[in-house]
Amino acid sequence: MRRFVNYFFQGLIFLVPIVLTAWFATTLFLGVDDFMRRFLGPQVRGLGFLFAIAAVTGVGLLASNFLTRGLLQLFETQVDRLPLLKLLHTSLKDLMSAFVGEKRRFNQPVLVEVVEGSGIRTVGFVTHGPMVKFGRPDDVAVYFPQSYHFAGQVVLVPSVRVTPLAVESAEVMAFIVSGGVSGK
Repeated sequence: MRRFVNYFFQGLIFLVPIVLTAWFATTLFLGVDDFMRRFLGPQVRGLGFLFAIAAVTGVGLLASNFLTRGLLQLFETQVDRLPLLKLLHTSLKDLMSAFVGEKRRFNQPVLVEVVEGSGIRTVGFVTHGPMVKFGRPDDVAVYFPQSYHFAGQVVLVPSVRVTPLAVESAEVMAFIVSGGVSGK
């Protein structure tokens, strides 16, 4: 009976991540596809999703083009004039920019000694260099993502307690988000 229970749990360990990933990907695909098909009319399944990818890529092209960049920035300026939308728009834009693009912020993984001399350390990402703006020139801003969800905390840490890690940022993020379980 014990062997049967072990096989069951091994099956769960293997299947749950695959099933949940497939469910998430399918839900995302179908949601985007259904949303886009409302505008395109009933077409072949997947056409709305492909159209959405093409549209996002097209907007990226326009945002990168010298002639059309100003027009898109004008639109953003108008959105940022509305108080609640400005907070939402700038927060989301900063978050997206932190993960992708030229202004990535999660590209400096570090090890931080929590209490000096304690040997207790935590892993995070330096998101801002010397904090001169806050009157803390010897401190850096370190973002500590939390495990199993997309939240975190920014802590100002003395730079002498921060040690850069020679590890890819994506590996460090996977390690943190998985609760330290991911070692690949």
